[in-house]
Amino acid sequence: MSKSLRVWFLAPEVAPFAKTGGLADVAGSLPGALMKLGVDVRVALPMYRMVREGNFAMHEVFPGLEVPLGDETLQCDVLETTTDHGVPVYLFDREDLFDRPDLYGTPEGDYSDNLERFTFFTRAALLLAKKTGFHFDVVHCHDWQTGLAPAYLKTLYRDDPFFSQAGSVFTIHNMGYQGLFPAEKLSTCGLPASEFHPEGLEYWGNISLLKAGLVYADAITTVSPRYSQEIQTPEFGMGMDAILRNRSDDLHGIINGVDYHTWNPATDPHLPAHYSVRHMDGKKACKAALAHEMGVDHQFLARPLLAVISRLTVQKGHDLLLEIVPDVARLDVGLVILGAGEQKYQQALGFLGQEHPERLAIRVGFDEPLAHRIMAGADMLLAPSRYEPCGLTQIYALKYGTVPIVRAVGGFDDTIQQFDPSSGQGTGFKFLEHEPGAVLDRIKEAIQTYYNKAAWQKLVKNGMRADFSWSESAREYVALYEEVRQRRENSHTGFAQDRVSSRYERGVR
Repeated sequence: MSKSLRVWFLAPEVAPFAKTGGLADVAGSLPGALMKLGVDVRVALPMYRMVREGNFAMHEVFPGLEVPLGDETLQCDVLETTTDHGVPVYLFDREDLFDRPDLYGTPEGDYSDNLERFTFFTRAALLLAKKTGFHFDVVHCHDWQTGLAPAYLKTLYRDDPFFSQAGSVFTIHNMGYQGLFPAEKLSTCGLPASEFHPEGLEYWGNISLLKAGLVYADAITTVSPRYSQEIQTPEFGMGMDAILRNRSDDLHGIINGVDYHTWNPATDPHLPAHYSVRHMDGKKACKAALAHEMGVDHQFLARPLLAVISRLTVQKGHDLLLEIVPDVARLDVGLVILGAGEQKYQQALGFLGQEHPERLAIRVGFDEPLAHRIMAGADMLLAPSRYEPCGLTQIYALKYGTVPIVRAVGGFDDTIQQFDPSSGQGTGFKFLEHEPGAVLDRIKEAIQTYYNKAAWQKLVKNGMRADFSWSESAREYVALYEEVRQRRENSHTGFAQDRVSSRYERGVR
């Protein structure tokens, strides 16, 4: 780097402070990897109730920050803490917006004021940087909740000298969440009405904060190379494939890394016993402890124990999972499921658990320590997603000697290699068709391999030796930040929206 990069990292969730899924793991671990490469990176996060209840060490750094929101000016206090890697994290504390049981909503639906909540957070983060003199080169925004930041840099703050050379990178973690709100709420965002059009943040008559990020950012990333290609097609683009094809030159697929400091069976504090690729006895102890904790019959200590750890949504394939559970129960395997999400899936799985109490154990909710224990105690991890931007559970599973069975989409296809017993190569099992027969065939293949002791040991150790640490992916992000910074320094007048608009066909949304 010619001079130290300064990156302002905006994320709606960051592990270990606040988490609902893999985005938090990325936002919690990537900044540490960037810091090791010499980047001055700082993280912004709302002060949710979950953060407050976590008893993290923090101190106030900026009381009474004034933030415009619609026709009002509200205040918040800003506190500071650090990640385990020493990265500064700034927490924006306003109780009426963020002191709630959940981050984005309840099983019944999203919070009705999410536009106000995340508009406030995004503007507050940009204003804090200016108030404290943090001249960031790039603001790295994650998912729809922060999609307004690139729009602000290209509109409201375009002529502000403090932001004049600031570029933006917008990362799509999941195209299925688009931040859609009624058009009449445009004034809440603080953007001029001139930006509400098909080449701006208008999407079929609504505001889309995801689209704002896609249109106004200098560069777009998503969390695996395969997914970056898939979202440019109608099948996976969720109605925005034309936008992404028009921005294909600025779209980059960078595979998520994982934090092996947090996810490592040799040191994991949540496990009853530790183990490694050279000393595997601890995994047997973890399986026995898990069976006892979850109430699974101990006959499955000598038989395969299958796990599902995910949000309970249609995206994660839980409609398909419900179809196959009775068939799986007849395969003489145990099944442990941990997750929370849509009420219909929670109830349906609960009924199935009552029908198969010795074979099927269900825990509804988010329980991070239990997720670690399931990952260590299970033999196989099932992930039948309809689509999967990257996925982290299958990567964690590899490290824990738990063999993934996944659909060959997105990051699953990028990270899992189909096992070939003749060569001994591969790390898991993959199916392509999203239908019960395809999943059951792969489960049966995995079970057959399980009882071939030599093949199973080879397969397990292949996965445990795989390396998905952040080192390479972090370097790709640094290279992209440098490119964005150089582009902004070379030209203060042209920006991404101009390039995109000139290539749009009128009416594309």
